[in-house]
Amino acid sequence: MTRAFVVGAGGFGREVLDVLRDQGIDIEGVVDDAPSEQNLRLLERQGVRYLGTVEHALREYAGSSVRYLLGIGSAAVRRVLDERFSEAGIVPMSVVHSSATMGFDVRIAPGAVVCAGVRITSNVELGRHVHLNLNVTVGHDTTIEDYVSVNPGAAISGAVTIREEALLGANAFILQGLEVGRRSVVGASAAAMRSVQPDTTVVGVPARILARRPS
Repeated sequence: MTRAFVVGAGGFGREVLDVLRDQGIDIEGVVDDAPSEQNLRLLERQGVRYLGTVEHALREYAGSSVRYLLGIGSAAVRRVLDERFSEAGIVPMSVVHSSATMGFDVRIAPGAVVCAGVRITSNVELGRHVHLNLNVTVGHDTTIEDYVSVNPGAAISGAVTIREEALLGANAFILQGLEVGRRSVVGASAAAMRSVQPDTTVVGVPARILARRPS
C-alpha cells in the first residue's frame, strides 16, 4: 500500500488528509516546522501522528518509498519545499478525491491535490503541486502551471492559462481564453474579463487592478 505524509498541519493540510483517506492511502503523519497547539490537538483527534519538522522528514524519508504532499497555501514555500524534497530523493504523489470528475485527456503532475467536488473537463493540464480546492470547475483546454492555488468555488472557463504561483480566490471567475500571469492574485468573487498581468492583484466585478508587486 502507498504510504504518504503531508507537510502542513493547518487547515488545508488537514483537508489533504481527507483526500488521502478517501483514496485509501496509508497516512504516515504530518510534518510542520511550527504547528500550533490547536492544530496538534486537531491532528490528535484525527488519530494522525505529528512527525516533526521538515528537517526531520528530509533525514527520515530520504530515498524511501514514502511519498509526500504539500498542504501549504503559499506557492513560494511550496516551490522551495519541492526543491528540497527532490534533492533528498523524496517523491511527491498526486491525489484526486473520488467525488471529483474528469473528462478526456486530463494530465496531472506529481504533487497536485484535487479536492472533493472538483469538475475538470477535457484536455486539461495541472502542474506540480497545484491545489484545486472544493467545488472548483476547470474548463476544456486549460493549463494550470506549477504551484497554483485555486480556492473553493472558483470557475475557470475554457482555454485559460494560469501561470506559476498564481492564486485564484474563492468563487473567482476567469473568462474563456484569458491568461492569469505568474504570481498574480484574482481576489475572492472577482470576475476576470481580461488577462491579468504577472505580479498583479485584481478584485471586483469586472476585475480591476488593486496592486502590483514591484519588479
